[in-house]
Amino acid sequence: MEYKYFPHTEDDLQAMMAKVGVESLDGLYAQIPETIRFKGDYEMPLSMSEQEVRQVFEKLGNENRQLTCFAGMGVYDHYTPSVIPSLLQRSEFLTSYTPYQAEISQGTLHYIFEYQSMMAELTGMDISNASMYDGTTACAEAMMMVVAAGKKQNKVLVSGCLNPQNLKVLKTYALHRGIEVEVLPIRDGATSLDDVKTRLAEGGYAGVIVQQPNVYGIVEDFTGFADACHEQKALLVIDSVAADLAVLKTPGEWGADIAVGDGQSLGIPMQFGGPYVGYMCCTEKLIRKMPGRIVGMTKDNRGQRAFVLTLQAREQHIRRQKATSNICSNQSLMALFVTVYMSLMGRQGLKEAAELSYAGAHYLCDELLKTGRFKLAYNQPFFNEFFVKYDGDVDTLYQRFIEAGILGGVRIEDGLLFAVTEKRTKEEIDNLVKVAGL
Repeated sequence: MEYKYFPHTEDDLQAMMAKVGVESLDGLYAQIPETIRFKGDYEMPLSMSEQEVRQVFEKLGNENRQLTCFAGMGVYDHYTPSVIPSLLQRSEFLTSYTPYQAEISQGTLHYIFEYQSMMAELTGMDISNASMYDGTTACAEAMMMVVAAGKKQNKVLVSGCLNPQNLKVLKTYALHRGIEVEVLPIRDGATSLDDVKTRLAEGGYAGVIVQQPNVYGIVEDFTGFADACHEQKALLVIDSVAADLAVLKTPGEWGADIAVGDGQSLGIPMQFGGPYVGYMCCTEKLIRKMPGRIVGMTKDNRGQRAFVLTLQAREQHIRRQKATSNICSNQSLMALFVTVYMSLMGRQGLKEAAELSYAGAHYLCDELLKTGRFKLAYNQPFFNEFFVKYDGDVDTLYQRFIEAGILGGVRIEDGLLFAVTEKRTKEEIDNLVKVAGL
């Protein structure tokens, strides 16, 4: 049997010590003063059997409280079909090897190709790359991409309705790259086309970044945004929750040049914050400005279908200063995850899950408003997430939710942002409303 790692034998140790000129392992530490050497026993537990180790971790896991999740703001509690983990462990997919050598990476290249095809269709765009780290860094890479395409233009307009986590990452990336990030004002919970036109007319802007649905869960109307950008030689970037695109108008239909976002909503468990997968899609004319890599399909010398890396505008393959980005890898396993998820769900399954989320959110909103203690912060259409104000102390209410076993939304500004997915039952929603009305 072959092993990935071998322990050092006694002969190995003696040979290495002879090479460095010491007679024992203690001789390696001869230069360390006795006064600072640790001579006690390490506080380590005794060895345990496999069953005992499992029991220890089960006990630790049970200390976590499993709350019914009504929180969102970029991370959502969607259902994960049980078959996905099994398919992820197939030998042709599960590898730590990067797909540079096509002859030994056909499984990896195949699923990346399928991922790209599905994401391009989901977003309505021409091209998808082979995924990004997560949604926030995908948004930041899009910012750098529009500046690279805009040549001498180094300013980027960002909607004030963008997720604040994304905005922080944008500013971090921009800090030492000579990029100016300017935030548009919020108008009744949305982005104003008039504001966009006015700012773009000033000149110097490489692009505009907006979000759909936005941070308040509002579905914005981006009619005219693409035209306003293109008239001023700027690019439009739309950041979207991937699962919502099963029913919402796609970035491609809005005329966007680049579509980015997080794919976590496509069945990836919340997992205490990651790993997730960012997606990036664009129009064909921007393909050489796109970071990361792209997999294509061809035929080998026997005429059989084969998959290969067709574009790799990264610093590993070209001069560093010519690279579109310094991104070197990603959680490709998560790209496989969402590929399997979309394959299992199909168009109809994705649509049904999104419609259930929509229906649950609107039912919860209506029931909260009936209590007379909540009101919508903005009278705007929303999808599966909405922002409400509460007439009492928000912190006290939030703590009451926690005590009842409920993760009652996300506290933002002076209200709560609630999210509902297809996993939330009517009984769970009614229980939240009951606790809220106490």
